[in-house]
Formats: sequence, structure tokens, C-alpha cells
Amino acid sequence: MKHLISPLDLNKTEIDELIAIGNKMYENPKDYSSICQGKKIATLFYEPSTRTRLSFEAAMLNLGGNVLGFSSADSSSAAKGESVADTIRVISAYADIAAMRHPKEGAPMVASQHSSIPIINAGDGGHNHPTQTLTDLFTIKRLKGRLDNLTIGFCGDLKFGRTVHSLVQTLARYYTNIKFVFISPEELTIPSYLKKEVLEDNNIPFCEVRLLDDAIADLDILYMTRVQRERFFNEEDYVRLKDFYILTNAKLKSAKEDMLIMHPLPRVNEIATEVDEDPRAVYFKQAELGVYIRMALICRLLGLL
Repeated sequence: MKHLISPLDLNKTEIDELIAIGNKMYENPKDYSSICQGKKIATLFYEPSTRTRLSFEAAMLNLGGNVLGFSSADSSSAAKGESVADTIRVISAYADIAAMRHPKEGAPMVASQHSSIPIINAGDGGHNHPTQTLTDLFTIKRLKGRLDNLTIGFCGDLKFGRTVHSLVQTLARYYTNIKFVFISPEELTIPSYLKKEVLEDNNIPFCEVRLLDDAIADLDILYMTRVQRERFFNEEDYVRLKDFYILTNAKLKSAKEDMLIMHPLPRVNEIATEVDEDPRAVYFKQAELGVYIRMALICRLLGLL
């Protein structure tokens, strides 16, 4: 039985196969509308989520399966002190596969060690978010036509941004001629372990800048992130940094005409709503495509494709 805890649990061939299956599902959804009939996914969300939880549920429903689960720790027995290990032992008797989001790093890994069904990490603290990585890769491949030969700028909260960490690790490991531009205030820079172990040790080119204006003209993809209030211990630091970067139409004047603007969502105010009408803004399409790559993943982990 296979779990998906880290994006590095998948090799390049497996990622490419999932993208190919996701493409088929996107183009011919009716062909897969009953493949999971009689199967159930448990969505175990110990912290709030809109897109990821509903995306998993929509994916299973699109495949003809069923859904059960909870949307917050308060509505589960975790509020009574039940451990993740005990919860997953019970859920394993109720569902065929589970997607778990947890504020503590490593919780989905613990669940996988005590589970008799496949576990998908739907985000653990500031650590990993592998299905968002698959969504991002799927979006880039569909809209750019390639996953190599790209200059990608990550802007905003790069310290706590699990979506950024997961995507950087995967692109650096599997794809060629990738250059990273990290745009953040000093307090929210990319973690040193990523710079050293993932990028420098593998001779992956990258640079760090403080101002978006200094980098935007060179980018093929601009990946915006919000400053995450829930990751801060100090409210004053959050207030000081939350509006550090705001993408506007004026800032986009120097960007390439075919640059993609991506965002894992939710957006707060780091992208002005006026940008939504720009054809380069693909973050809502990105959320839509996430359903299809999760459909592909569910089928693969259940051994149906």
C-alpha cells in the first residue's frame, strides 16, 4: 500500500503519469464517473480549509464514490484528546482512503504508520502540501506546455509557505533548466535547509530579492502567497508584514505577456482584485485543475488505474 506524505514520495515517472491521467479526466470526465463506485474517502481536516477539502470531496464524488469526515478538530474526537494514531485506526474501518490536514508537522506520517488504508497528506503545518504541488505542476504543464526551462518567482511568505517548499523541492529534483527567484522580506525568506540541501548542493540557480519590481520582468511564472496569520506568534509582526507585497495591474506592465500568475489560495490582499481580469491570472483555473489531479491520485492509490 502506498501513501502520499511528501511530494518526494513520487518519482518523476509517477508524477508524469498522474498528469497524463489528470489530462484525460479533465478532457473526458464522464469516462471516469463511476470508477470509484462503492469507495469512500475520509477527509480528516484538523484545521480550516475550503479549496483542499472540497477539492478532495469533489474529486471522489466526480469518480462516483462517497465522502465522510470532519472539517475541524473541534468537530472530531481530537477535542476529547484522541490521538491521530487512534483516529486513523478507527477511520480505516470506515473508508478506503483518507486525506488528512493537520497543523502539526509529521501528523500525516504518524497516521500512515498506523493506517490500513492509503493516507494523503493534505498539508501538515509549514512542512508539506504534496497535492498542491501536483496541482501546481498540472497547471503549469497544461497552460505552459512544459515543466522544464522556466524561471519561477515565489513572492510573499516563503518561510512558512508549505506550498512553496513542496514545489521547489519537486521542480529542483525532477526538472531541468529551472531558475528560482525568491521575493520576500528578510523575516520571511526561504528556509536555509532548502537553499543549502536542495538548491546549492545540486547547483540549482536561484537568487533572493526584496522588491517584486526588481524581478517580475524575467519571470515565466509568478507564484504569489499570502502572509499566513496562523503561523505567527506575534500579531505585531503579522500586521507589519501582511501588506509587504500587493500585485497590481501597474506592477504587471513590465511582466511578460505569457507569464502565469499563480496562487494556492486563499487570497487576502496580496493580489488586487483588478488583476483577476488579466488573462495571465490563472489562480482560479489552478483551483479547478486541482480536482482532476486529485481524481487521478485517488484512483492510483486505490489501484484502480
